[in-house]
Amino acid sequence: MAAMAAASATERTVIENCAIATVDAGGTEYASGHIVLAGNRIESVGAGGAPEDLANVVRRIDATGHLATPGLVNTHHHFYQWLTRGLATDHNLFDWLVALYPTWARIDEPMAHAAAQGSLAMMARGGVTTAADHHYIHPRGAGDLSGAIVRAARDLGVRFTLARGSMDRGESDGGLPPDFAVESLDDALAATEATVREHHDPSFDAMTRVAVAPCSPFSVSTELMRQGAELARRLGVRLHTHGSETVEEEKFCHELFGMGPTDYFESTGWLGEDVWMAHCVHMNDSDIAAFARTGTGVAHCPSSNARLAAGIARVPDLLAAGVPVGLGVDGTASNESGELHTELRNALLINRLGAHREAALNARGALRLGTYGGAQVLGRAAETGSLEPGKLADLVLWRMDTLAHSSIADPVAALVLGAPAPVTASFVDGRQIVEDGRLLTVDEDAVARSTRDEARRLARTAARG
Repeated sequence: MAAMAAASATERTVIENCAIATVDAGGTEYASGHIVLAGNRIESVGAGGAPEDLANVVRRIDATGHLATPGLVNTHHHFYQWLTRGLATDHNLFDWLVALYPTWARIDEPMAHAAAQGSLAMMARGGVTTAADHHYIHPRGAGDLSGAIVRAARDLGVRFTLARGSMDRGESDGGLPPDFAVESLDDALAATEATVREHHDPSFDAMTRVAVAPCSPFSVSTELMRQGAELARRLGVRLHTHGSETVEEEKFCHELFGMGPTDYFESTGWLGEDVWMAHCVHMNDSDIAAFARTGTGVAHCPSSNARLAAGIARVPDLLAAGVPVGLGVDGTASNESGELHTELRNALLINRLGAHREAALNARGALRLGTYGGAQVLGRAAETGSLEPGKLADLVLWRMDTLAHSSIADPVAALVLGAPAPVTASFVDGRQIVEDGRLLTVDEDAVARSTRDEARRLARTAARG
């Protein structure tokens, strides 16, 4: 009886009269339906109007002309790069890194906080409700960068995974980053463990989780990869890194380790259901089979891959093999828009340029990558990524009755293939964080000013050397 009383006392929000794409296992959709939110959970989803006898309804939203979807899930990013957009615009990955590392190595705590605010704000106002940030730059004396990033996500109200990155292979050891921007092996492991213990929440409705995330094979020692994997599994958290992004990386791995990236990752304990990797562009059939066999996930970053001329990932083949695949913005120094909803369209279009052509990916497949697929990759598919009773109340209402979309009969095709759709409302954990395209949790204009100021300060600091 007490449980029933508590359920009836829960404040409810009712959303009605909208098209719904649940992105559940069966791809259930409703031309006109309702969603009931009870506290921070989805209570019901169905066709037609909500039941009339619901108790404690505090808000009813008439969502006529809208499409409701799960909130978008961003699986890979580098928030700090918000301060270095528009630089090194005609470089491949290695040349781009060499050009920008000296600037990135000057980042400090106020810069990291402002950049995280800018990156998160841009994504959130475009329908992202869960985001991951791979932060691997920790210059000596820079302050508490991880804490600054976590604080920015908390203040914006976005569900967040901090992939606490690290590098211990500087220029003097054959790596790309300056020596003063890397950590020692012991310092990297100790700081990563401390970050997990301070910020990671393993609960079902956690707003912050932490992953262990050495940067990449060309900036990290084999020992940091191996011990990082052991640390993550001892602490019960996920693992993240960059993998198979470019042909140069493939060559680097063969020259240094005598094997390709996937074999190297497997040799260091970096394949498994608790691992996801960014990019995975240059993979052969054997690599894909290894990912499928081990359940290793992929963060597909189509715009960044194109910006850096990395190539076209074999997403249709990865999906056909059963590999979990989500979408990533990547850092905004290689994807200046900073938006994930545009990646739905770019994933579809770019993959159709590959071998599978028009059969590569359809609109619903692209939406699944950006929602449920991303939740799978982050290890949160039981909690978010689809609109189902019992899951967390993370969802978006996209307006579909304006000039940009009103003549497209299929709302999912309109969302994926049409112009970026306006976000009328976005909910995270049952709390509305966006209304009519504007953030409710932070002052966007203040964020714009602070990111501009910190970007200029970073440029001045880097120029002084």
